Amino acid sequence: MGKYKVSLIQGDGIGPELTNSARRILEYLNDNTLAKFDIIEIEAGDDAFIKYGQALPEFSFDAIKKSDVCLKGPVGERAADVILVLRRFFDLYANVRPAKSYPKIKSISPDVDLVTVRENTEDVYLGWEFNADSDTVVTLRIISEKACRRIAEYAFKAAIIRNGKKRVVSVHKANVLRKSDGLFRNICREVSKKYPGIEYSELYVDAAAMNLIRNPEDFDIIVTTNLFGDILSDEAAQVVGGLGMGPAANIGEQFSLFEPVHGAAFDIAGKNIANPSSMLLSIKMMLEWLSDKFNDVNLYIQGKNIENAIISLLKKDQKTKDIGGRLSTVEFTNLVLEELSRY
Repeated sequence: MGKYKVSLIQGDGIGPELTNSARRILEYLNDNTLAKFDIIEIEAGDDAFIKYGQALPEFSFDAIKKSDVCLKGPVGERAADVILVLRRFFDLYANVRPAKSYPKIKSISPDVDLVTVRENTEDVYLGWEFNADSDTVVTLRIISEKACRRIAEYAFKAAIIRNGKKRVVSVHKANVLRKSDGLFRNICREVSKKYPGIEYSELYVDAAAMNLIRNPEDFDIIVTTNLFGDILSDEAAQVVGGLGMGPAANIGEQFSLFEPVHGAAFDIAGKNIANPSSMLLSIKMMLEWLSDKFNDVNLYIQGKNIENAIISLLKKDQKTKDIGGRLSTVEFTNLVLEELSRY
C-alpha cells in the first residue's frame, strides 16, 4: 500500500523517551512486516518555543500538514499552543479515550472495557474569557447542534463496530445547564433513534463520575461534552490502573492525531522509568485508523499485535514501575519488540 507518512512530535519532559519507544516499534514494523512508514520528526512544544519563539513553528506545521497522520508525545507548558491549534486546524472533533482492564494491573474491576467519546472542538475549552470587572471573569460556553450531532453519530457508530456491550450513555448536566446541555441531550436522543440495536441511556455528569468508581464494568461508550469528557476520561484511566496505560485519539474526517492521555511528567523526565504503554497503545489506535482510512487490513493486524505483546508481558508480571514492576522504559520496549518478533 506504499509508505504512510507519520509526523512524530517528540514533545517535552518524558516525551522524548516515549517517542523513542514509538519510533523503535514503527521501525521494527517497517523492517519486518508489510507495514511501511516514513517517520517525519517534528519540533513542537516548550523547546521549540525557546528555540524559535513559537511552540508550533511554521515549518513544523507545514510538515504535519503533508503527513498522513500525527503521533504526538506529551507537551509541557506550551501544550495548548500545539494541540489546540492542531485540533482546530484539522477539525479533530472526536477525542476518543479507551480505558481497559489489563492483566496483573490493579484495577477497581477486572472487567472494564469502555471508551469515552468526547466532543473536542467547543465548550469552555475555546478559552473565550474576559473580565467583566476587576474582580469578575466571565467564560463563554459554546455548544452547537452541528458538534453535538457529529459526536453523537461517532459514538453510536463506534458502538456498532466495537466488540463491546452495544451501549451508549450520554453524559450531561441538562438539569442545570438547560440550554447548552439540553441541546446536547436532545441531539443524542434524536440520533439514538437511528440505532435501535444500541442500548441508549443518560446520566448526569456527577452520577456518571460516581458510577465510574462504583460499577465501571457497566459502561461501554460514554459520549459527552469537552470539559466533562476530559475529566471523566482521566478518571476512567485511573480506574483501570493509571494514565500510563491510557492512549488517546483526536479524530477528524481526513486527518487524525494520536497521543498518550497524560502530560509531560517533568518530575520523572530523563530517568528512564516512564511507562511507554500509553504511547504504544496510541500507535495501535493510529494503525487502526490508518487501516480503516486506506483499507489496509495489515495495519489493523499489526496494531493488534502491539496490544497483544503488551498483554503477554503483563501476564508474566513484566511491568514498569508505575504499575508495580521494575522495568525501565527501554527494558519494557525491548521486551515488546521481542514479543512482536514471535508473531
